[in-house]
Amino acid sequence: MTVAVEAGRCPMHAGPGIDLFEPATFATTDVHAVWRTLRRKAPVSWQTVGDDGFWSVTRYDDVQRVLRDHTTFTSEKGSLLTLLGKGDPAGGRQMAVTDPPRHARQREPLQRALSVKEVERDLPRMRSLIRELLAPMKDGGVFDFAAAMAAVPMAVIGAWMGLPRSDWPELTRLTAACIAPDDPAYVGPGGPEKTLVRAHRELFAYFQDVVEERRAAPGDDLIGVLLGMQVDGAGLTPGEIVSNCYSLLLGANVTTAQPPSAALLELAGTEALADWAAHPDLLVSGVEEALRWSSPAQHFMRYATRDVQIRDVTVRAGDAVVAWLASANRDEDVFSRPDTFDIRRRPNKHIAFGVGPHYCVGHTVARVALRVLFHELLTGFEDIEVVGEPVRLRSNFIAGYTSLPVTARGVRS
Repeated sequence: MTVAVEAGRCPMHAGPGIDLFEPATFATTDVHAVWRTLRRKAPVSWQTVGDDGFWSVTRYDDVQRVLRDHTTFTSEKGSLLTLLGKGDPAGGRQMAVTDPPRHARQREPLQRALSVKEVERDLPRMRSLIRELLAPMKDGGVFDFAAAMAAVPMAVIGAWMGLPRSDWPELTRLTAACIAPDDPAYVGPGGPEKTLVRAHRELFAYFQDVVEERRAAPGDDLIGVLLGMQVDGAGLTPGEIVSNCYSLLLGANVTTAQPPSAALLELAGTEALADWAAHPDLLVSGVEEALRWSSPAQHFMRYATRDVQIRDVTVRAGDAVVAWLASANRDEDVFSRPDTFDIRRRPNKHIAFGVGPHYCVGHTVARVALRVLFHELLTGFEDIEVVGEPVRLRSNFIAGYTSLPVTARGVRS
């Protein structure tokens, strides 16, 4: 397939063989080079997929516009490319695929529960679990950093949802299968589509059981918040609660697992990592740069509700529009030296957490967790080196790695 920008559906090719729908593209191609070309030559471009297709939006300002304007670009027909042309059965019920004003009424109780004050109370537990995950790296042997990072999201969100720790590894695996069903590490019998269906079925069945158990005695965790939520004068249905449990789990896995691996791969063995370790005052700006650099959620999809002009392209009502956050976060018009990891970058107007109504509800938890993780990494280890070939995740949604072999030495206290 090729990406093409269309004028009256007359394609002009932006580059040979570029397929932004195919998950393998993101495991085998320098996709940032592709986006650089698209930003310059075809910032709004069309790709045909079977009898369907989608518009790719790659410039920062256009991505912001698409994600902010929910009246023109709705999320309720599906927000990920895996659902292109299929619709989303959770549309209007799950927070991630519900437009304002109902979206805001769903979001507000969760936003309160995930406030900075509440998150800071959880710091000792979070720090203890992260130290536990990093501890094996101290022996100096080969340590798969990416595999360890895959467990971080559940170490954070698992307790916030009141989920038993014994369930965390399986929930991590099932969530990974949902976001990367094409990846060799997760694909099962029958191929990607059946893998995705099985993972969804198992996760939804799991949360159905959990929600049923909790109804008798709701706690003060996030599932308790969902059980007690009132929207437009009515509580959420069991299906809505389960769907939003799934969405919370997915969101946590998107935002916290990948930035550490992407940052370490870029900085390990360089003076930049030692520089960061020597300047603890740069922890916050460095974490924000890791988020911009990795842009773990590569895209969000919307559907046009009316004919609309984006730059010099007419997008028709009903067309899918994919806003590429990862491209926007390297836009040369917004970020100086965008392909340089700069721990001193200020301002840093990245949109790794999205923008507009659907700005990540768990951004505070993710930021705090990443600050704890990078603090432990930078103060507890030295001589960190990548010693094997990293394995990139096969996904058009998540930018990341399934394996990153490193060695390091623990800093003596």
